[in-house]
Amino acid sequence: MDHQIEIQHPWLALMGPIIGAFVGILSKTSLNIALPQLSQSLNIGNATLQWIVTGYMLVIGIILPLSSLLTKWFTTRQIITTGIGAFLIGAIISALAPNFPILLTGRMIQGIGTGTILPLMFTVAMNIFPPQKMGTAMGVCSLVIMFAPAVGPTLTGFILAKLSWNWVFWLFVPVLLVALFFDLKFLPNISKLTRPKVDFASVILSIFGFGLLVMGFSFAARLGWTSPVVLGCLVGGILIVAVYAYRQLHHENPILDLKVFKHVAFTKGTLLVMIDFGIILSAMYLLPQYIQRGMLIPVALTGIIMLPGGIVNAAISGLAGRMFDKYGAKILATIGFIITIIGAIMLLNVSTHTTVAYIIAAHVILMIGCPLAMSPSQTHALNSLEIFESADGSTIINTLQQIVGAIATAMATSLLQMGISASHGASSAVAFTHGVHNGIIFTIVLAVIGLLIALSINNKNELRH
Repeated sequence: MDHQIEIQHPWLALMGPIIGAFVGILSKTSLNIALPQLSQSLNIGNATLQWIVTGYMLVIGIILPLSSLLTKWFTTRQIITTGIGAFLIGAIISALAPNFPILLTGRMIQGIGTGTILPLMFTVAMNIFPPQKMGTAMGVCSLVIMFAPAVGPTLTGFILAKLSWNWVFWLFVPVLLVALFFDLKFLPNISKLTRPKVDFASVILSIFGFGLLVMGFSFAARLGWTSPVVLGCLVGGILIVAVYAYRQLHHENPILDLKVFKHVAFTKGTLLVMIDFGIILSAMYLLPQYIQRGMLIPVALTGIIMLPGGIVNAAISGLAGRMFDKYGAKILATIGFIITIIGAIMLLNVSTHTTVAYIIAAHVILMIGCPLAMSPSQTHALNSLEIFESADGSTIINTLQQIVGAIATAMATSLLQMGISASHGASSAVAFTHGVHNGIIFTIVLAVIGLLIALSINNKNELRH
């Protein structure tokens, strides 16, 4: 890939997008622990409350596919400043919200921020770092995506132990102000403004297609796969996205250039990132619940048990990027998925009497394997693209991650429920543990598929540069 922009302080330039993306992902995962307190405080049921999570994901799912188009019409600094500003306003509205509709409005405005910042973080990194430092830069970007979900529940747990749910949103404000400072002072404008004619039919198809898919998978976790609402959303979403994809491949000015999939390395790397993300989200959905409902450990301790894995995750994410520069993607992704399989098999053997030390060990092993495969796979994918294709590649990976996130959570929920239902006559803790075993089988299947794809990577021949 040709290097485009030389700047004096690339790390300072990347700080604004990195902090903004970190807050966005932290916000996505940290609120799950606050839902019971929100339910009590605002006097609303779980079904309504779920929109706090679904509404946020829905806006991200709608905004993300339009990201590549935005970079052709607006400067990098304009987009990221607007994104950080939107999140800041949304966080303040949510923190001050006296009722559910205003809280939901604030959450959805925050979704605009995350949807614009997330893909641009990778695009900025691809454009300002030289090839020999690309792995390290992408490793730090991956660290943000992997570390935020790991520390989110622990951090929220500490806040809620002493303060009200409003403080979860107030916490974002000073951090976002720091991001805004770095953005305005150091971020260069990296995108070339071509201002192509906008295909509004594709914009509409994108909004409804990706929006329906995210909603369908999000609702499946609660309503089940056979619900008419779920089936309607999924079938409608798939059909609209198919029309959208056809239009992008045949249009003179596509909103998203799907032709990047002609690069074998991009396709394989993207598949590995999706599988890895699915493993992380399904395991991270099941494990905290098992600790609370299978081992009967209180919520405050659950966060502490999950913390060592979160710290290891962050350390390996940063390290894996650096190792990519030396070893390439094949070795790291292969070893990563083998270690992931070992950690998942350990979780498959848990019971209601499993020790805390065993759970921490299994979680740590899983959190060595997943990030070891994640960052090198993503760098391998994006490195195979021309400089003008990097915005489309980054947008595709981030959009698919949102959809995979919704699918993985829905699948884990469904398999968990099936396992619980099949445990006739068992105590609730034993039944829940059987359900977790069911969900972990899905995690292992994903890891085995990931290993097979990783083994097929060709570090040299698949890359164009």
